[in-house]
Amino acid sequence: MTVSDPLRHLPCGCGQVAVYGSLRQGGRNDIRRWQADLACLGRTWLHGQLYDLGGYPGLVLDGTRPVLAEVYALTPALECWLDELEGVWPQASGEYVKRIVDVLVIPPDGGHLRFMPVLVYEVQPAVVRDLTPIDASDWQAWLAHRLH
Repeated sequence: MTVSDPLRHLPCGCGQVAVYGSLRQGGRNDIRRWQADLACLGRTWLHGQLYDLGGYPGLVLDGTRPVLAEVYALTPALECWLDELEGVWPQASGEYVKRIVDVLVIPPDGGHLRFMPVLVYEVQPAVVRDLTPIDASDWQAWLAHRLH
């Protein structure tokens, strides 16, 4: 009998990640800081509701509003780092869960649209239960407006 190692990271198997907040280009946690050669595969619209969690957003995937996101290639090493940042591994904080959703991706060069699965870190509805939703589809634009 084999006992699994609880500290061993198990990738989700999705080859792309969609980031909608501080991990977007120019954000305080710009995903490209962690992997310099990471190229943006394009942009997409997730469907849900944004919440301000104090300097970073949470997204509930409930289909109520389009939310701008960037799509990047996802390696197991990058996913491990993201899981740590979002508090889903090695110990779950209860703030975010991982979801795989199918989206239409608009390439940066304006080429053909591509339909693909992406990993999204979704905030747990219980975390935002008492918060007011953000009336915006773009976290970075909303944050810049709020700060000025």
